[in-house]
This record gives sequence, C-alpha cells and structure tokens, in this order.
Amino acid sequence: MKTSKMCAIFSNQHEYSRLKPLTDERALSTLYFAGKYRLMDFALSSIVNADINHVYTLISQEKVRSYLDHLGGGKEWGLDTIGSYEYLDFYQNLMRRRSRGENYFDDVIFFLKTCKMPYTVFIGNKMAANFDLKAILHFHQSNDNRITPVFKRVEKDNLAPDDHTFVLSDNNVVTEQREAIELTSEGSFNLSANVYVMNTDWLIHELEKAQKSGASYDVSERLAALAVKEKANAYEYTGYLRNIHDIPSYYQANLDMLEKDKRDSLLYGNQKIITRIRNEVGTYYDKESDVKNTLISTGCTVKGEIKNSIVSRRVNFAKDSVAKNAVIMANCKIKSGADVEYAILDKNVVIEKGVTVKGKPDSPVVIKKGSVISKDFVLD
Repeated sequence: MKTSKMCAIFSNQHEYSRLKPLTDERALSTLYFAGKYRLMDFALSSIVNADINHVYTLISQEKVRSYLDHLGGGKEWGLDTIGSYEYLDFYQNLMRRRSRGENYFDDVIFFLKTCKMPYTVFIGNKMAANFDLKAILHFHQSNDNRITPVFKRVEKDNLAPDDHTFVLSDNNVVTEQREAIELTSEGSFNLSANVYVMNTDWLIHELEKAQKSGASYDVSERLAALAVKEKANAYEYTGYLRNIHDIPSYYQANLDMLEKDKRDSLLYGNQKIITRIRNEVGTYYDKESDVKNTLISTGCTVKGEIKNSIVSRRVNFAKDSVAKNAVIMANCKIKSGADVEYAILDKNVVIEKGVTVKGKPDSPVVIKKGSVISKDFVLD
C-alpha cells in the first residue's frame, strides 16, 4: 500500500456571483471542465497523486449536493480504500461556532491529530492546475520551512479581486501579501495558488492560537498572513494555471484546452487527472458531420458542424446544426438548423430548430441549465 507523509485540507470556500447562473445550483468546484472533468478533479488528483488518502473537505452546505453527486463514494480517487479517512465539514459551521464564541477550528484540529501525519497540505478549489505536491513537500523540507506557499506569476487578468498576491525577495522569500483588489498597477503579479504545505504540529498550534484570539475562520486568509510572518520560501509553480472566478475566465480556460501545449501541460503530464468514471457508448459521427479542433466526450451524436468547441457527454447535434467557439455541457440538444456561437450551454439545454444563440469572443452568452431556447438570443 502506498503511504504518504501528508494529509490534506481541501477547501471549497470560493464562490463568485460573476459565475452565475452556472453556479446557481452547483459549487464552483463542480463546474464542468474540458468536457468530461470537473474543476474539483484537479485538486483531488493532485492530492491522490501525492499518495494522500486522509482528506478533510470544507464546503458550503447550500452546494453540498453537487459536490457529493460527483464525488460519490470516492472510488476513483481511492478515498474508499481501507486506511483512508475522509471528513466533510461546512464553512457555515465554522461561522456559527465563531459567532457563539466557541472553538471553531476544533474539528480541523481533531482531524489533524487523528491522521498523525507530519505534514499537511491545504489546497483550494478554483485553480485549473496540476500541482506536484511531492515536489512541493521536498522543497518544503529542503528549505526547513514551517509553511511553504505556492505561487504562479500571472498577468492581472488572471486575478480575482479577493486573491492574495505575494511580494517576494530575490530568493522568493515572502515579505508581504496583498489582496488583488488593492493592486493599481498593471503588469504581472505573484498570485497565491491557494496551496500551502505545512508542518502539522505547527499548523495545529497556529489554529489553536487563531481561535483563542477570535481570528477569521477563513483558513486561506490566515495561511497567507502566516506565510508573511514566517518569511517563508515560496515555491514557484510553472505549469498551466487558470484562475476561475467569472464567466470569461471559465470560458477561456475551457477553450485553452484546444491548444495542444496547454492541454498537455494540464491534462496529460506526469500527473494523471482523475475524474468520475461513466460507462457509456462512444460518440457517433455521421458521415456528413464536420468536426474541427474540438474536444468531444463520450455518448454524443454528431450530425452537424462543430468547430473550436468543448463538448461534454451525451450531447446531440442534429443535421445542419452548427456550434462554434462554444462550451456545451452534458445532455444538451442542438436541433436542425440551430446555430450556437460564442456561448456556454449549461446541462440539459435545448436549442430549437433554426434558432441562433450568439455571444461575443470576450462576452459569451450563457444559457441557464434546463432552458429551452425557441427564439434567437444574440448579444448586440
């Protein structure tokens, strides 16, 4: 049996109003990505690839169904095996306990003490990235850090307002952290990837101190501040990373997967990305279909034209239908003569015969889950 020196805290805290209506009924981490994946697959796969099978998950209780629907019993990620330990908690519990003056980190601390692992990794839910946690742990040990934050050098358009950025010395020591909303200059910035590797005993001590002083229940915020306090050596992540926080960032991250170098970096590197297994038939391509530069998942029927698009499972494209520069989620139907361009179709959407749905390259139109579109929907 593989063993690890780490346990993991998987934080599903981030939710953004600018991702609505896609996140009306689902957590950000369960958004479809590159057809068959969900965003949570990247964090969970990074955890599994580091041989970690003790996972503490924090999630919003309003969105727990979508998370559990995808996770199932955790079989694909090895979280159902003998010796694994999976714990689910809600951020609302931390908020309520703190408001009542109770010890709001006690469950996290209990998890860390129960696992008895010398190191803990904290990882967030909104980065489409493939982290090698073993390499980060080695860096952490080599630098004799108590906490090792992970950063990525990005342009400003890859930042969300609540992201943390680091000011680093010449040898990548964290000297300061700032929220992205405070940044006024242009250029590139050291984005916190919301991944931290820590000494577990030290983390337990810091969480105990935090709740005694009534500090914020936001673990990520606390860790960013501690990275500055400890003058930690930061680990630079150099692979593909897209920060998902609004509709344009989600749309572009999906279309990035049509570029081979980005797709290979994220999905087909040394670290395998694991997702929920679906046993279904392959996709059927009619002899008159025309498909170019498109990722199509299993179970689809294609009789129309598809170009530069990402297509999830069980989507039906009727004869003479057209889809270009589109992100199409599961179980959609594009009927005969329909034209879909620069659009995101959520699950179970039906585009009726002859209807045009068209957005813009920098502003894709979003069709809500389960909608039946019988009239043209074109952004001016």
